[in-house]
Amino acid sequence: MSGKSNKPAAIAQADWDAVDSPGVPENLLERMRPVAETHPDIQAAYQEGGLRQRGAQKSPTKVLVSIRYSQDVLDYFRATGPHWQTRMDEALQAWIRAHG
Repeated sequence: MSGKSNKPAAIAQADWDAVDSPGVPENLLERMRPVAETHPDIQAAYQEGGLRQRGAQKSPTKVLVSIRYSQDVLDYFRATGPHWQTRMDEALQAWIRAHG
């Protein structure tokens, strides 16, 4: 291995060291093959960056912007759970319909 740790910064070294991962059985090690042999197309796509990039939107409907909201507005929408940004967008669209 490269010697570089893949430990996330949020995990304490003591916790990282305490993990006891089971060994790999010898019969499984003997059957293992490099990805280049088993899936050359996947390896090629990975090396070209094709597996790590998101494609363009098929029909772009939203625009990425940077904007500042008050903390209470963010707290309110984040507390509603996943997809809070979508609900915020829907609330703003409703405001436009009511005041447009």
